Amino acid sequence: MIKDITINANTRDGVGKGPTRRLRVQGMIPAALYGEGGSSVAIAVNAKEIANILRSETGHNTIFKLSLPHNDGEPANVIIKDYQVDPVRGRLLHADLLRLSMTTATRVSVSIEALGEPVGVKLEGGILELQLREIEVECLPGDIPEHLKVDVSNLHIGDHVSVADLVYDREKVKLLVDEHQIVAGVLAPRMIEEPTVAVEVPEGEGAAAAEPEVIKKGKADEE
Repeated sequence: MIKDITINANTRDGVGKGPTRRLRVQGMIPAALYGEGGSSVAIAVNAKEIANILRSETGHNTIFKLSLPHNDGEPANVIIKDYQVDPVRGRLLHADLLRLSMTTATRVSVSIEALGEPVGVKLEGGILELQLREIEVECLPGDIPEHLKVDVSNLHIGDHVSVADLVYDREKVKLLVDEHQIVAGVLAPRMIEEPTVAVEVPEGEGAAAAEPEVIKKGKADEE
């Protein structure tokens, strides 16, 4: 999870829409740096560089170095703890960066990767449902796994796998969820709805009683 990436950041003073808009014109976004006993610092980082990290295989759990001007020490090891994306345009708006000590355990969310095609899907027409897509774990930064893997290939309809079935290094990684919690299962295909059978209305009172409803429906269609 540790990548040989160094991102240069600048400290920022201005807050609000005006300064933020000017940052984005320059290809930057506002960010906050905090954690590991240090003070919180308002910074600006390159939006494209942060977006590339988020799109990488290790995503927000990528550990990279952040360099600040006028910083006498080494660049800090950081991770993207949180970020905001414009729901309409999909562009990155803000990021929270967490300082890390490589000798102190930290908590992160790790995605789950299902391996194989279930028998219940391939041969029985079932549907694989993932109930958990990521899990919070605690470990040293250097031991953060890329994924938590689970084999679903032997699942029949009605079968499931739980947190206890996940494959990971149990000596280095601690899962912060109940091991009995279901991760994925194979469901039976949904029943196909039978077509509605038209019922003939007998002549007489039944037909007369049905007529107002038909007229009412016709008015609704016209409106």
